[in-house]
Amino acid sequence: MQMFRDRFDAGRALGQRLRVLLGDSTDVLVLALPRGGVPVGFEVARILGVPLDVFVVRKLGTPGHEELAMGAIATGGVTVLNQGVVRRLGIPQAAITAAAEREARELIRREQLFRDGRPPARVEGRTVIIVDDGLATGSTMRAALQAVRHQEPARLVVGVPVGSPETCAAFKREADAVLCVHTPAPFYAVGQWYEDFTQTTDDEVRELLARAAHGGETALEAP
Repeated sequence: MQMFRDRFDAGRALGQRLRVLLGDSTDVLVLALPRGGVPVGFEVARILGVPLDVFVVRKLGTPGHEELAMGAIATGGVTVLNQGVVRRLGIPQAAITAAAEREARELIRREQLFRDGRPPARVEGRTVIIVDDGLATGSTMRAALQAVRHQEPARLVVGVPVGSPETCAAFKREADAVLCVHTPAPFYAVGQWYEDFTQTTDDEVRELLARAAHGGETALEAP
């Protein structure tokens, strides 16, 4: 497969595919998972001509190996654990609780920072597309799906530019529709399929959300 130039390029590819999938659907909302999902979601929302909001999910890193997710928490107090990781590493409940409490504080801080006083978008009764820059283990997306379900959307769609074939297939049992533009095998890491996978900053997230709220065009795109 051809690599994406950056997250904006990936968002345009995803947006075009979603436009076909959704057809004449109305009352659509894009929820982007920060930080890397926001540039992708910005382009998706622009192409579809629909609102964009952020949905904050925080990974629960394994003690001593923080990059390995033992689960995730999301807005609304939803916690999802990767039971396989927890059992294999024998992670005690106290460590899980401590990580969840720490990440909950950061989740609240980021929500306040990113929205800049704007209220959360209405989810109930809408077709909601949850967007990220890729799917590896899926723990972050799974937490988001469960949390958004509680808000009673009419339809819940997962959209990513690239993902593990196994993970994308698994989400077809959890979402109403799943669109993974590319599912390369073997799959090692999301960043492997981007020429530029520079970390998205908090300021970039804030700017893109502000521009989307005012109908702005693409911002911060590399030349």
